[in-house]
Amino acid sequence: MSRLNAERVSLSFQRRGHSQVILDSFDLQIEKGTSVVVLGPSGCGKSSLLNVLAGFQPAHSGRVHIDGKTLEGPGGERGVVFQDDALMPWLDALDNVALGLRLRGLNKAQRHARALEVLELVGLASHAHHQVSELSGGQRQRLGLARALAVDPDFLLLDEPFGALDALTRERMQVLLLDVWKRTGKGLFLITHSVDEALFLATDLIVLDGPPARAVLRRRLPFARRYLGGEPVRSIKGDPAFAKLRQELLDVFLQEPADHAF
Repeated sequence: MSRLNAERVSLSFQRRGHSQVILDSFDLQIEKGTSVVVLGPSGCGKSSLLNVLAGFQPAHSGRVHIDGKTLEGPGGERGVVFQDDALMPWLDALDNVALGLRLRGLNKAQRHARALEVLELVGLASHAHHQVSELSGGQRQRLGLARALAVDPDFLLLDEPFGALDALTRERMQVLLLDVWKRTGKGLFLITHSVDEALFLATDLIVLDGPPARAVLRRRLPFARRYLGGEPVRSIKGDPAFAKLRQELLDVFLQEPADHAF
């Protein structure tokens, strides 16, 4: 089973003439087939951690590796989905998905066949030749997910991918992500501000405080796998165990800073 690791990773930025430590010897493991969700306040280091894992931001010390192989810079073993879909407006949906495959040297027939395959996976096959401007917010996020999946990465890194969507579309996207996860077996690493989203999507939940980022809570959760086992979403979210955990996390977030609990 492949494993993406951040090992004693440290990162600092210069802010107003002072060095701000964002990550300090931070460790993380993401196994293929698990869904690791990070929940935490703005500025705690969540996105910086994702950027280091993705290879967009080099760590100042420590290393990122998959099964012992050190990763330097972005690579095809990690697909990234952003809150801002970052699509190419001059390309249609099919060619947006196929772009990474083109950079890998696949011919047009090969990359279009693969692009159609992943568009089918995210429910957008009938929109293959639509322009980005013709797609709704939820459809654009589906397209961004398809683009990340096209190169068949082992791990998907998602930076608040549903944060800009309305509540109903957001829940549909959560369900879609779990369905894609079930069918592909990818390892997921997802950042969110939503307690409900974190509880529903995570097999492994990490609550961060910071900076520097530190894990104040790590917990294994059953709800994502219960959905994959066939239990309806409403049944899961209506479970008293779900509601109890939700309240526990909200209590952590709502504590006064002087309590130093989060």
